Amino acid sequence: MIAKSPYLSEMSSKKRIRFIINPISGIGKKNQLPDLIDTYLDHDKYDYEIRLTEYRNHAKKIAKDSTEEGFDIVCAVGGDGSVHEVGTSLIGTKTVMAIIPTGSGNGLARHVQIPLEIIDAIQCINDGYTTKMDTISVNDRPLIGFGGFGFDAFIAKKFDDVSKRGFSTYVKLVLKEFLGYKAPRIELRIAEKTYHTRAFLCSIANSSEFGNGFCISPNSKIDDGMLEFCLMKRLPILGMPKLILDFFLRKADKNRHISILPFSEATMRINRPFAHFDGEPMDIPNELKISVNSKSLNILVGKKYDEVR
Repeated sequence: MIAKSPYLSEMSSKKRIRFIINPISGIGKKNQLPDLIDTYLDHDKYDYEIRLTEYRNHAKKIAKDSTEEGFDIVCAVGGDGSVHEVGTSLIGTKTVMAIIPTGSGNGLARHVQIPLEIIDAIQCINDGYTTKMDTISVNDRPLIGFGGFGFDAFIAKKFDDVSKRGFSTYVKLVLKEFLGYKAPRIELRIAEKTYHTRAFLCSIANSSEFGNGFCISPNSKIDDGMLEFCLMKRLPILGMPKLILDFFLRKADKNRHISILPFSEATMRINRPFAHFDGEPMDIPNELKISVNSKSLNILVGKKYDEVR
């Protein structure tokens, strides 16, 4: 259930919010953001600060410092990478994460019904609807919405290396690399059952979509104490149009080439130790322990979120 934010009811004092802005996320927006925040944030409810990130993982340090300095809300202004840095730093704290989505995918923001327009996203902060969401641990390393170990991880690495961002660049990379990609060998153990596969896609889902409406796990919920493994073997090229359509129509679970396996704890072995966590590429060990951390992160959501859960 969504709870009406305690910050906005029976308030005896203003609450403190810190905006962490990734200045390279969102072309043309970085100069507008401070003015938009100042204009549209409700100053009767909030005192605010703005910090700009200066290097990768800088948002993690700022977010951690914010909890120690007593900020009530920390807002990630950027894409899924910024959300990952801020969110993983707030797990297990009382501090609420807010999002102003300015990235190329904005997967978690879309899942929790935060509008993609900056002014509307600021209004969500003024509305103040919050919930507690689950998070994921992979060998005790935290992530928020998704982890991937197959083609999506490979593309995340390629995407991280290009200078031009955006959905069109992502699609071009997928089309260029699709035919030549060799799927890793994976051994997956859930409860007492073991699965062996060469998975073209192998993803852990806490939320429903990668971003841009690309929904790989339509029934995933961020507060049900469960995760989903989404597995897809390579399929004939003629099957791709229907598969892509199913992703965007939120029907991937009905596609015969995709298996979705719910779990709360699992172990995995993979012969190609590379992954993405919330879109951020990284090296990983060959053996992984994966588990859900139930309701471990406070997050501000859109007011329509409860209608679509």
